[in-house]
Amino acid sequence: MTDTTHTGDSGSDDPRRASVTKRSGGGPAATRGKTTIADGVVEKIAGLAARDVDGVHDMGSGLSRTFGAVRDRVPGGSSKSNVTRGVKAEVGEVQTALDLEIVVEYGYPISDVAGNVRENVVNAVERMTGLEVVEVNIAVSDVKLPDDEDDDEGDEDQRRLQ
Repeated sequence: MTDTTHTGDSGSDDPRRASVTKRSGGGPAATRGKTTIADGVVEKIAGLAARDVDGVHDMGSGLSRTFGAVRDRVPGGSSKSNVTRGVKAEVGEVQTALDLEIVVEYGYPISDVAGNVRENVVNAVERMTGLEVVEVNIAVSDVKLPDDEDDDEGDEDQRRLQ
């Protein structure tokens, strides 16, 4: 904040003449104020970063994926939940911790996929938010088998008819 004070000129008795002294607020502009990052912001970043890793088929438990698929089919349903499905963040002032639930594609080493997810999520969250990621806990809730069919619209409609 810039304060402007007017002081009378000591060399003159004319009250209309004044000198102006400017004081600037403390420090660089980037350090003035506070930035707060919502849990949902970190969850979106982490969800997108996790999905970018080879071997990650989907995110979330079977139940949350089912509800997400139903929500996506409802007119006006939000696809926003797809990004954050399977991600929970706890955000503090300078640190964050994340819990992720993933589905791994069959044939990929789970420990490698989990390590790659952890690395990608930490890099993305720290780069975009400036928060320190103190932990990324990963739960593998399922394995996508090659003969498993995805829940696409045709299969879902066929199951409802039976």
